[in-house]
Amino acid sequence: MFGKRKHTPQIDKDQLEILENAQRRVKQKKRLYLHFVLFLIGSVFLIIANTFLGIGKDITFFGKEWFVFAIIIWFFLLIYHVFNVFVTHKFMGKAWEQKQLEKLVSKQQERIEKLKANLVQEETLKLEREDLAEIQPKPTKKKSELTIIVAAAENNAIGKGNQLIWHLSDDLKRFKALTNAHHIIMGRKTFESFPKPLPNRTHVVITRQADYKVPDGVIVVNNLEDAIDASRNDVQPFIIGGGQIYEQALNLADKIELTRVHHDFEADTFFPEIDHSIWKETQNTFHQKDDNHDFEFSFITYERKL
Repeated sequence: MFGKRKHTPQIDKDQLEILENAQRRVKQKKRLYLHFVLFLIGSVFLIIANTFLGIGKDITFFGKEWFVFAIIIWFFLLIYHVFNVFVTHKFMGKAWEQKQLEKLVSKQQERIEKLKANLVQEETLKLEREDLAEIQPKPTKKKSELTIIVAAAENNAIGKGNQLIWHLSDDLKRFKALTNAHHIIMGRKTFESFPKPLPNRTHVVITRQADYKVPDGVIVVNNLEDAIDASRNDVQPFIIGGGQIYEQALNLADKIELTRVHHDFEADTFFPEIDHSIWKETQNTFHQKDDNHDFEFSFITYERKL
């Protein structure tokens, strides 16, 4: 069960025919030799049985003892056997073998030529593909789209005492949906405003403090450039605050996802003014206040002008 599998050789049909024919001739010759030995022993036995033992001594055909006809019949059978082995062998002998050999050589030559042709074709296709690859521009890795996400009042207020000033359920849901499975870049104070790291996001914290302690999985850097570099494998890392980080990122970001709360608030942290000569508004969805939202607000998307 666990032994090595026996290799079964693949034999060409013509080669198999030659082999089977040779085996048949060997068997025929062996039978002929046995026939000849039996003929001699049988002939001697018949002569002794009739002459010395008197078996069938009175039986004659055409004036001859019966064993003479038995020996003649057996002899003719022997002659037929010899003919079958040696005379027939001439028709399938060396000339036939040579013909079969030539046929095999011819087939092998055809196969070799076909293999050569296929090899040349494959090499040609390979060279053509290499030439085409050199001509065609290599695909470039998609650039990360650095996105600022922020909720700001009409007077650009975003927080007070390191806390949000309002609670908008749909805004929190939007923040979660957009940042899920992405890197979120923030300052130390913003990170400390969370009870614990947000699930399914990679936190990148910017701080000047040496040996700043963070939970496993949180990345600590010293400046915004290093934070962006740490997020280079993310197609859309997000800047989530606070005020100083937003101000630095505004010159580097590609997109702004803004929740504009239509009210003015007292605050100690503000979002920078958006320069509409640099940013174009591409989407705006207004939400009225309701039982779950104390203020009217809009979801606005800005993209940097080319």
